[in-house]
Parts: sequence; structure tokens; C-alpha cells
Amino acid sequence: MKLMRHSQAQPATADFAKIADSVAAKIASGTLAAGERLPPQRTFAFEHGIAASTAGRVYGELLRRGLVVGEVGRGTFVSGRKAETRLGGELERHETRIDLDFNFPILPDQATQISASLANLHAHGMDQALRPPTASMLAHARQITAAHLARGNFVPSPANIAFTAGGRQAIAAAVSTLVPTGGRLAVEAVTYPMVKGIAQRLGVVLVPIPIDAEGLDVAALVKSHQQHPLSAVYVQPALHNPLGMSLSNKRRAALAAFAKTADVPLIEDHVYGFLGDAEPLAVLAPKHCFVIDSLSKRIAPGLPLGFILAPADTSAKLLSVVRGGGWSASGYGIAAGSCVMADGTAAGIESNKRSDAAVRQRHTKEILADFDVRGDQRTYHVWLVLPPEWRADVFTSIAARHGVAVTPSSAFTVVPGHTPNAIRLALGAPTVDGLIEALHRLRRLLVSVPEAFAVSE
Repeated sequence: MKLMRHSQAQPATADFAKIADSVAAKIASGTLAAGERLPPQRTFAFEHGIAASTAGRVYGELLRRGLVVGEVGRGTFVSGRKAETRLGGELERHETRIDLDFNFPILPDQATQISASLANLHAHGMDQALRPPTASMLAHARQITAAHLARGNFVPSPANIAFTAGGRQAIAAAVSTLVPTGGRLAVEAVTYPMVKGIAQRLGVVLVPIPIDAEGLDVAALVKSHQQHPLSAVYVQPALHNPLGMSLSNKRRAALAAFAKTADVPLIEDHVYGFLGDAEPLAVLAPKHCFVIDSLSKRIAPGLPLGFILAPADTSAKLLSVVRGGGWSASGYGIAAGSCVMADGTAAGIESNKRSDAAVRQRHTKEILADFDVRGDQRTYHVWLVLPPEWRADVFTSIAARHGVAVTPSSAFTVVPGHTPNAIRLALGAPTVDGLIEALHRLRRLLVSVPEAFAVSE
């Protein structure tokens, strides 16, 4: 249902609280039903004759009141929080919100470990760390990073490493380097949501490529390139987000062969690779792979350091794009990241996360054993295919009303109308006890039907 359009004569500085009140009234009356998707903020702004920034404040206020769930780029849905719901004949209210939406695992004791690792930097090195990084500091950090990221046959050259302020910035810089405005970037049909936003802002056309049980369909990729040339391919070969799958060895070889034969670069997102054992595709196609990695997933989002490992002949251009795009890492991010990698703290936390992920996966598979849960047991997320009586957007909204935030499949799909009936569960944010409680809440919803949660006046 579309919201009523207001006169375009309304000033852009309209009282956002009054507009939020009007939307809240529609939710209360049932005009906007639980699970219904609100329009994108820019569309809302146009329909109400207000500035986009004002629309953002309206959505923020609705989110603060708990009337909607979601975020920019993923869709905003009516939560129906104030409506009463019944489950098994008993009224249930959940005041606590358990987050299975954001995929940033942080272990309970890792802050203490990181503090100890950074003690010397904070005591004696802060003056330098708070300044722009020097050439010698960057060279030292590249040596440490190359050693930390090396795995098996993958031995990155320090000279080819570019630092960014995080993994998202690394992806944006790589896309900006390789794909011109109006250029075509191939992606998996179900992909990391931020790539969609990055492409839109850079004026890049996304070309969705089908996925099957072995991963990216390379034959379909070849056909797409033959029809209209591609500038680059963004791919998650290891522990895909959100599907949790990895490319088969056959597909890895085929994708590397395509990159070399067609001379099309691969932007290889390897941020979850530390949880598994697969080497980056750069081992097979070193002159055509831009490997993306980050400490955000390996350690924590508060340690903002991303890496791009580029072919030697492109590293100078890449560094220029990183600087020009404002995607550079700070001196502190580089110094802190170097500390935790150099003394083994990062490696220890990564090892503990592999164990922690296995525990969380085991609980998930046990509690949701009767349902279609897909993914690799080494990851911090699973792909839950919903029973046919549920729709992903409705389930997301009702789960929010029961205190569990999940991500609908629409956040990850490139082509509207081709959305799997599924949700992603990110397992790393809550405590293990919190995760278990959230999974039991979801199970109770899954064994019911949507009609059991109809809004009551």
C-alpha cells in the first residue's frame, strides 16, 4: 500500500515528528499492516513533498518508536509492535531485542586481549598514530599484514597491499578502480547488500549471475560477458554471505580461467575466509584478482582496517583511487591493526572465533532441526528457507514483534521479484544463551501460521 502523497508545496523543513505521527496513526488503524514494506526514503520524500533528509528523520523516529524494522538498503517494514499477538493461546510480550541481523561477531574476552596488545601503542606511540601515516609506517604495516594474511600457496606481496578504513571501503575502492561509470559489474544473484548501494552511488550497473549448488554459474557468466562485455566480477568464493556456501574446486578453476581468458578482473571478497581453509582465488589468477579482506570481521568493527591485495601493475592506480575517494585508513587504524596482527592477538581471536562459530552452528542446527537451514558449519550465519505459508517480509516483521531481528532475503537479491522465500540469521552478535533464546522464539513462530499473529484492535 502506498502512503498518501502530500502537496509538493509543503516546505522541505516540515515537522518530521508530525509526519511520523501520521504514519504511526496509519499503523495503529491497520491502514499500514504488520509486515508491509514502506517505500524507499527518497520515494517517501517525493510523495510527501519533503527533503530526503527530513524523510530520513521520519524513518528514524518510526524506528526509535519500534513501529518499523529494517535499515537503509535493506527495506523498512511495519513491525506492528503495539499490536497484541497470541502464540499457543498465550499472550507474549518481549521487551528485549535479540539481534540476529548484524553479522559482527565479538567474543566476550577479546576486548581485554586487544587492550593488552595496544597498551604499548597507547603509552608510547599515540603521537605518531594520530598523525597521517608515513611511508615507513605503511611499509612496516604492509609487511605485517602480508605475513598475517598468507595462507598455503597464497603469499601476498607487501608492496601490493592498499589499506582502507574497512571492508566496505575496500570494495568501493576496488569497484571504482575497475568499473567506469555506466560499466557492468557481474555479481551473484544473491549477494552482500552493501554492493548494491556502492554500485548505485558509483553509477555502476549490476549484472546478476545465477547461483547453484556449486556456487556462481560460470557458464552463465561467460554468456553474459559475450552478450555485453563486463568490466569486473564481484564474487564471494569462500563462505558466501548470506548463503554460507563456497565455490566447488571445479567452479574455482573455471572462474579463474574465465578471468584470464576474457581479461576480466575479479573482486574477491574474502572477509569470511579466515573461518575456513580455502585459499583466495588469487592463487589461480594472480594477475586478475583483487582480494578484499578486513579486520572488521576477523576482530571487530571498531578496529577499522580493510585490505585490498591487488595485482602489481594496478596497485599505483588503486592507491590513487583510495586517496581520491576518501577511503583511506587512518593512522590509528593502521597502527592498531599492525599491533594486534604482529603479536599474535589477531590470530588467537580468529582461532577462538572458529571454535565459537562451530558452537553456535551446532545450537542452530539442533533447535531448527525440523526446518530447511542451509550454510557451512564454520560460518557465523545461516540461510533459513521458510515454510511455504510464511513470506520473508511478514516473518521478519513478526519476529521483530517477538524481540528477534533477522534479515529478509530481499536485502540480498539484486533483481526485484526474484527473491527467495528465506531469511538470514546472523549468529554472532548475542551471547550464546541469547542466541539459544532467539532460536527458540523463531521456532515457535515457524511451527505456527501467519494468521495466528493477526493485528488485533
